[in-house]
Amino acid sequence: MSAVNRIQSAEPEWITLCQEGDLVPFSGVVAWHQGRQVALFYLPGQSTELYAVDNRDPRSGAQVIGRGLIGDLSGEPVVAAPLYKQHFSLRDGRCLEDPAQMLSTWPVRLRQGRVEIAS
Repeated sequence: MSAVNRIQSAEPEWITLCQEGDLVPFSGVVAWHQGRQVALFYLPGQSTELYAVDNRDPRSGAQVIGRGLIGDLSGEPVVAAPLYKQHFSLRDGRCLEDPAQMLSTWPVRLRQGRVEIAS
């Protein structure tokens, strides 16, 4: 296989999760992706407008992250988990209070009115 073929095969496959109109500005919505609940956070006007993180709170096990409050801690876009109020970075899923807790994240984009996630 040539180097060009290897590079092309490394491109992610983008899958439509929902429509842009399904998003709620500065809030979360939840979609199903490959057997998991994914929380989508739409921050219009920000340098990165859309984030996709695991909806499962690692501390409680409840599927509630999409209901969390969006905020900014020292320039870091975060979601506060509804039950125990720990803050998770929307960029990389790390918990700011407890490094042992982590949310999975996915590349996500808006394209022609669709919300697409890389798989």
